[in-house]
Formats: sequence, structure tokens, C-alpha cells
Amino acid sequence: MKAWQVREFGDLDSMHYTDVPIPAPSAGEVRVKVRASGMNFAETRMRAGTYSGQEIPFLLGMEMAGTVDAVGAGVAGFEHGDPVFGRARGAHSEYVCVDAQHLFHKPAKLTFEQAAAIPVGWLTAWHALRTVAQGQSGNRVLIEAVASSVGSAALQIAKIQGCWVAGTASRDDKLERAAEYGLDAAYNYKRENFAERLLRDTDGAGADIGMMTIGEETAGQLFDAMGNCGRIVMYGSTGGRQVCFSLNIGVRNIELHSMSISTSPRFMPETMQTFASEALPLFDSGVFRPVVDVVLPIRELRRAHEMIDERTHFGKIVLMVGE
Repeated sequence: MKAWQVREFGDLDSMHYTDVPIPAPSAGEVRVKVRASGMNFAETRMRAGTYSGQEIPFLLGMEMAGTVDAVGAGVAGFEHGDPVFGRARGAHSEYVCVDAQHLFHKPAKLTFEQAAAIPVGWLTAWHALRTVAQGQSGNRVLIEAVASSVGSAALQIAKIQGCWVAGTASRDDKLERAAEYGLDAAYNYKRENFAERLLRDTDGAGADIGMMTIGEETAGQLFDAMGNCGRIVMYGSTGGRQVCFSLNIGVRNIELHSMSISTSPRFMPETMQTFASEALPLFDSGVFRPVVDVVLPIRELRRAHEMIDERTHFGKIVLMVGE
């Protein structure tokens, strides 16, 4: 089968579209014939060698949608031909094996491209808001990088929770698109102090929940924007990893929560279960809408990485793998 492989860390030329063996599903696994695969910022770091714990060689890709091709021993609930989607390392390939516990049946109303846009971004946002921050109606939520795949998902989740939602982005056109999904307040963090704006917009109350994904570049403003007993959920570092803050945040009783859906002990028993029971029906009913900005053929992965670095897209870049 064809797959995108990295044999040594580096630039775009370190990625090779090459022939590799079709994997066989182990016990508890499902082999999926991939139809579409989502792109993530983390993959550019994996390629470059700056993603913690990544070893070479490896196959690129973190999420996909497709049809069940083979089922390993002990797997129940999935049969050959079932349309599915989920998180799966090595998903920029024609076939991928995935732990059945990480797989969902595809909502009938979604295309494969739309389903491939869900696993990483939506599950990260759901874990942050539903499991960690425990968002509730009336909360004031501040989402950094609201135009990203996680940010655009978090916006829709927060709105369905009944929250007032503010978002930041580096471009006005991204904020205009976010307004179409119900954004209540929009801040361009490249040209204004969003903490000052948010405090004015909330009559000094500040945010109850802050979604931190940029890191060093904007951390100071995010801390300043938080209200008393505010909860910051940290899940990214696109703008630098070294974050400094004053311990006077204790005066405002601010809580700091770091998270990773790959290592959280709460992810499988809580997030995956509530996502299946509460979120999936909302995709089928059209309340939740996966945000797909661009669809490219799998062979154009280099262009997808360039677009990630350019940061001009809104939502998800999806690769079409096969029919």
C-alpha cells in the first residue's frame, strides 16, 4: 500500500510517499481502508523532530475516516464494510490498524471528509470543555486560536453548553468566519490587547474558562483575562512553550489544568463515553458541523504542511486517500 513515511526528521523533503506493507490487525484492532485523513499542527512538529517521544521511521497521520476492512480477534461491534472514523497513528495511508476502543461508527449524514475532521480536534475540545473544565450554561469562555480545528470545535461545544464565547485569532477574516458559528466577541491578538477588550466586554468579570493553545506569545494576556476562580485548560504551544506568570494569580483563585488526550486517565472512561452518547447524535442532527476548509489529494501532503505553516486556513485541512 501507499503511505507517507518519515525516515529522518527535517523539512518537507523528509516526507516520502512510498510503498509499505499492508498492516494486519492484532487482537482488539480493526483495519480500516482509509477514505480521508485529517491534518494537524502536531504532524509538522513530528516531521521536524520537535514532537516529544516521536521515533523514526514512522508513518504520518493522526486521524481518519473510512470503511472496516478486517477485524482482529476479540473485536465486537464492527463488521466488514462499516463506515467508521477515529484517531489512528499512520493514517496518511491506504490502510491503517486502530484499537477498536478508539473507533466510532460514522454518522450517516457526514461525508468521509467531514468525519475525518472530527477525531483529534473535536475530542481535544470535548475533553477540555466537557471533562476537564466542566463548562456550564452562563460560563464566559475564552478560546485562543478559535479558527483552528480545536478552536472551531470548542466554539460549537461551548455554545451548545449555553456559554458566552470570545475567541482570538491572528487575522480578521478568521474571526469573521468564527462569527458564523456564534462567536460573541472577536479579538485579533496580533494587533490588540485581548485581555483589556474581554474585561470591558464582561464588565470586569473576566473569563470563567480559558482555552490556552498558543502558549508563550499570549499567555500573559490570557492570565490577565481570567476572572475570579477561572479555569485555564492548557493543551497546546504553537506560540512557544516557555510560559511565565506571577503567582498573584492565587489572589484570583485561578486554576491551571494541563491536558493531553493521549495520556489522560479520564479520556477513555469519561470523554470517549460522553462523546459517543452526547456529541455524536448532534453531528447526525446537524447541530454540530465539522469545519472542513480545504480538501486535497493525499499526494499533496507537502502542500497541506505548507498551509499549516501559513496559518491561513479555518478549521481542518483534509486529505482524500481513496474511493
